[in-house]
Amino acid sequence: MKLKDIIESQDTKSGLLFDVFIQTLIILSLISFSIETLPNLSQNTISILNVFETISIAIFTIEYLARLYVSDRKLAYIISFYGLVDIIAILPYFILSGIDLRSIRIFRLLRVFRILKLFRFNDSIITMKKAFANIKNELLLFTFLTMIVLYVASVGIYFFEKDAQPEQFKSIFHCMWWAIATLTTVGYGDIYPITTGGKIFTSIITLIGIGIVAIPTGLLASSLTSISKKDN
Repeated sequence: MKLKDIIESQDTKSGLLFDVFIQTLIILSLISFSIETLPNLSQNTISILNVFETISIAIFTIEYLARLYVSDRKLAYIISFYGLVDIIAILPYFILSGIDLRSIRIFRLLRVFRILKLFRFNDSIITMKKAFANIKNELLLFTFLTMIVLYVASVGIYFFEKDAQPEQFKSIFHCMWWAIATLTTVGYGDIYPITTGGKIFTSIITLIGIGIVAIPTGLLASSLTSISKKDN
């Protein structure tokens, strides 16, 4: 059995077992990462978590080197999405070796990127990636239009509310938080209009926000349906 067949193929028993092992390790490392955030952990528990982290890093490092070794285009793998995810999952550990890793927030944040390694193994995630790729142009256009609406909403509410609530709506930049919360129909309620014009304007923006949330959902659903029909 060639190493390449084990690393890159799910058609063989060894390849399937390898994929399941790596997926399990990723999930366990994420659980370990979450446990570390619990308060008042005993020193024994911390030591166990640190040992598990070291073992995980060693295995992820071997996996990365093995994938690099069997790759026909090594540079292409290094700069590919999966190659970058693999290196991000292990590099901070070696950079910060000898430092109290639990106290380095950026290190702990980078560890959560290990979840992206699951993309390589999950067929549904691969399908989702294809769906996004099919509608990337539409999403770019939609994002651009959304930014325009966001800016217009910020400007509008600023002129309606700046005199009535100078502390809440100090500038157009301060108004962008309100615009984002309103356009996404979240409406936290920490900043809201009190003038008649501001309330009417907010009602219009809220209705537009409903459409903004619905459009990408519809595009993605349509793309997923199209891919499912092709696969069948």
